[in-house]
Amino acid sequence: MIPTIQWDNDHIRMIDQRKLPARVEWFVARNYRDVIKAIQRMVIRGAPAIGVAAAMGLAMGGRTIKAGTYGPFMRRLQAMAAEMAEARPTAVNLRWALERMLRLAEGMSLEPVDVIKAALRAEADRILAEDIAVNQSIGRHGASLVPDEATILTHCNAGSLATGGYGTALGVIRAARDAGKTVRVYADETRPWLQGLRLTAYEMMEEGIPVWVIADNAAGSFMRQGRIQLVVTGADRIAANGDVANKIGTYQVAVLAKENGIPFYVAAPLSTIDPAIPDGDHIPVEERDPAEICQVGGKCVGPQGVAALNPAFDITPARYVKAIITEKGILYPPYSDTLKRVLEGA
Repeated sequence: MIPTIQWDNDHIRMIDQRKLPARVEWFVARNYRDVIKAIQRMVIRGAPAIGVAAAMGLAMGGRTIKAGTYGPFMRRLQAMAAEMAEARPTAVNLRWALERMLRLAEGMSLEPVDVIKAALRAEADRILAEDIAVNQSIGRHGASLVPDEATILTHCNAGSLATGGYGTALGVIRAARDAGKTVRVYADETRPWLQGLRLTAYEMMEEGIPVWVIADNAAGSFMRQGRIQLVVTGADRIAANGDVANKIGTYQVAVLAKENGIPFYVAAPLSTIDPAIPDGDHIPVEERDPAEICQVGGKCVGPQGVAALNPAFDITPARYVKAIITEKGILYPPYSDTLKRVLEGA
């Protein structure tokens, strides 16, 4: 399992995913604003990993607050959390983790500030440990959906690098392999950041799981040829009705899967479900720098000055999702009912 993020004494170090697979390099965040930069600049990415980074970043930031009484300390902590919440708008785990950390501090108003700071650090550690355990549970549930022999298509990277460890979609693949099933992976390259080529292929090769990278526009052809048995992706936010926000290109993969009679599964923790969002039309979709579209490896390959559009995510309507794999089990339509029921029981 590839480590994603960890404490380095009082600082935070995270594997710089922009440098993979050429080299393994660690980015060290020395204050909470460094964590914000790491999230914005794709040093760390993937909804669960961003949530873990936010929790650890807020704990680190809280430690530096000089206020000696609860009121001023809490106001500064809330301001830090508000700053961090703006780092990336689509991945709901960012906000979920920050709200969990703030709730903890709000419930400790009678405690000394130093005690609250220590509790925030311990809570961030719990969020990291829980994320790994949750992903392993998702993997076990999802493995039951994988045939004894299967080629699985995945889009973007939803492995150890996108989480605290183990992975969601890749966790399902790992668990299926560990259960004795013969699995092979087709990884969409995933333009423009090439997370499939650089990260998913890297993780699968490290695991010894056979993997082939395919161009994003080749998935439909391979499906039509009968070379793909199922699709598993992660998610950055799931609306109350089961609509899914995930890396741009996921929607077209889901449509192609349905056209070809191939099950399309989403693997995600309950923390990725946002019951306050009624449907996908209400999920904010991050727009990134258009230059990312025109560049490969930092080098411009298009005509100078060409206009480009660069949404980082798209919305897959719930009707294309055969099941959502969570740590509490496999959820089936109608998602308005099953998501509500599992969240109420969580």
